[in-house]
Amino acid sequence: MSFSMKEKIKQQEKLIIFTAPSGAGKTTIVRHLLKTLDYISFSTSATTRDKRPHETNGKDYYFISHEEFKQKIADDEFLEWEEVYENQFYGTLKKEVKRIWAEDKQVIFDIDVKGAESIKKAYPEKTLAVFVKPPSKEVLFDRLRKRKTETEASLKKRFARAERELAYEDKFDTVLLNDVLEEALEDAEEIVKNFVYGDEKMIDIA
Repeated sequence: MSFSMKEKIKQQEKLIIFTAPSGAGKTTIVRHLLKTLDYISFSTSATTRDKRPHETNGKDYYFISHEEFKQKIADDEFLEWEEVYENQFYGTLKKEVKRIWAEDKQVIFDIDVKGAESIKKAYPEKTLAVFVKPPSKEVLFDRLRKRKTETEASLKKRFARAERELAYEDKFDTVLLNDVLEEALEDAEEIVKNFVYGDEKMIDIA
């Protein structure tokens, strides 16, 4: 019995993680993939942090209160969650993954390294975890400074966390160097296509 590519994708539910320290460029890469590849869909995380002016609730994050977040923890609604900064929680809702799979699409994540580890542990056979590596620590810190979205105190916290997270490079399936952005975007597309399609990636989707 032969299957169309769409049917093969439906049979093989997968999770694609892009993880990195803040400022390494994983969000830019994921946004590009979402515009380019129609068989993936973004897993929107829940967070207790304040919404930034350019962000949309339900698209960038589900912005919820600390009380609601903690209740969801108690109710076992998260696939993974973490207190990333003091009193600032992030997590992946189980229902978000189920929603995307129900649409016959693959799930793509833009999450921190510990969240990536948790998802990889929960679905080891279904998950590809990609670590986005900046050219150097100095370049990473410079990118964070240029955002101008942090106070000096919060920027220092991000620097310290980013330095710790750079040590996670060898814990994931593959490393994507983000030095020249155009090259990193092309490499990211190839990595995802290889994981989703394997040897079938050149077959036209029915």
